[in-house]
Amino acid sequence: MRTRVRGWRLRRNPLRRRSDVVEAWTALVVAVLLIVGAPLLGSATAWWAHGQAQSVAAEQRAERHRVSAEVVGRTPDTLPSVQAGGQHSYRATVRWSTPDGAERSTTTRVPTGTRHGDAVDVWLDSRGRSVPPPTDGSAVWQHTVTIGVCTTAGAALTVLLAHCVVRRVALRRRLAEWERDWALTEPQWTHRRA
Repeated sequence: MRTRVRGWRLRRNPLRRRSDVVEAWTALVVAVLLIVGAPLLGSATAWWAHGQAQSVAAEQRAERHRVSAEVVGRTPDTLPSVQAGGQHSYRATVRWSTPDGAERSTTTRVPTGTRHGDAVDVWLDSRGRSVPPPTDGSAVWQHTVTIGVCTTAGAALTVLLAHCVVRRVALRRRLAEWERDWALTEPQWTHRRA
């Protein structure tokens, strides 16, 4: 029957070595870092990423505007490209009128099934170039959660890797201590001369 004594590495014991104490304290620090540190770091990073993504989204909303345009070009007969949301889209030439009455045109993505003469919404930047729509709230939250989860996982992996290194060093030292002690004890037990 095997009995297990909790905390034996931290107690006074003639068999306890310094490497045992280091390993026990390291295990305690690793547990605290995994339970408290990694999630806290992930939350802080996610909060920072959310603020950054919100400011980028606000900047995009400020500099981009939507206009209603008419498709004037032919939609190509090639394979569609996949845009955000899994919707297929084609590149086509569209035309719109500016507030001062001037006609403008550009090439932009239009949904599948759009025909010549159909009206589509086009997002333009301050220079009148076609750009994707500004980032919405769900994309901001998706970015926030991704950054938070990746930071938490990265911190946890770093802590576990450091723990493995400390355990390996402690094991190497423990074996060296045992070899040293055995070199002193062996002649007494085996009656051999060192």
